[in-house]
Amino acid sequence: MTRPVQARINLSALQHNFTLVKQAAPNSKVMAVIKADAYGHGIVPVAQALESANAFAVASMEEALCLREAGIDKPIVLLEGVFGEAELQLASQHQLQLVIHSETQISWLEKSQLKNKLSVWLKVDTGMHRLGVSVDKAQVLYDRLAASDCIHGKPGWLSHLACADEPQRPETCQQITHFKTVVEGQEGERSLANSAGLLTRADTHYDWVRPGIMLYGSSPLVYGIDSPVPLKPVMTLTTELIAVHSHKAGEAIGYGGNFVCPDDMRIGVAAIGYGDGYPRHASTGTPVLVNDQRCSLSGRVSMDMITVDLTRQPEARIGDPVVLWGDGLSVDEVAHHAGTISYELFCGVTARVKREYV
Repeated sequence: MTRPVQARINLSALQHNFTLVKQAAPNSKVMAVIKADAYGHGIVPVAQALESANAFAVASMEEALCLREAGIDKPIVLLEGVFGEAELQLASQHQLQLVIHSETQISWLEKSQLKNKLSVWLKVDTGMHRLGVSVDKAQVLYDRLAASDCIHGKPGWLSHLACADEPQRPETCQQITHFKTVVEGQEGERSLANSAGLLTRADTHYDWVRPGIMLYGSSPLVYGIDSPVPLKPVMTLTTELIAVHSHKAGEAIGYGGNFVCPDDMRIGVAAIGYGDGYPRHASTGTPVLVNDQRCSLSGRVSMDMITVDLTRQPEARIGDPVVLWGDGLSVDEVAHHAGTISYELFCGVTARVKREYV
């Protein structure tokens, strides 16, 4: 009998969420973002399930080569480009597309001699202030790229929205204005919308949209704002109760004794902890499901175990199922209680947790 922790990945739910992308942006091509092992869901199975995507976006050469080795032949875009001149040869060999965000990367291209020409995107910093060339320099650098012998076709234009998860923020309108100013009258395809922009701002759709978190069933909007489309959870993280104890009022539970039973109560111990990726900073009161009924965390998260208030499940016993997030319990709600975001919870699920694809 193996330890009962597993992440069940529902590929039908993934495909459902992709369909919502196409319905929201019917005139745009889709660059599905599957970096960070598809946000912890498994990069190869996710890519295979998203056969309708027009391209995939990843963060590193290692991720791109993993897809190529698995037989994925769709266009793959390196969102941060290459990290050194040597990677240009690999990008050329495997027909990877590059996002160019600095003059240094342009210089590497200009000095390179590649067997196969590359398709590239120029990333413009319209207000995120993380990666990208300035609006003022964008035209000059675009012209340099377009003149390179290593480039196939016209470079595309790309930027990233910083505050689209809060639809009322004025920064999004400012970024859209900057992007329009740069690309107006220019050749090359354009891409601006992330998941939040895709769902709330049709004026960000352009030629390509880049959905990420919404593909995995988590709302791209800040907690408290409902998703405008019915996303389905793709990952359900589950375990079982491995112990059930009765405790007296006044008894402390777990490390530090920071939870004290207010009354006589039953406490369940579930086999999952921060060693599996369940957040240690999840506080008392964080919801879990026991036998599909809402219960709550009581006391600190340990490396391999959590303790759960079973007041609402008086008949619960060893072996009963526990859901940490997924079907029946929104990952966004759990993330809110843990003071983080769903991205971190998904990506934090560790390698010792078995993935089951259904």
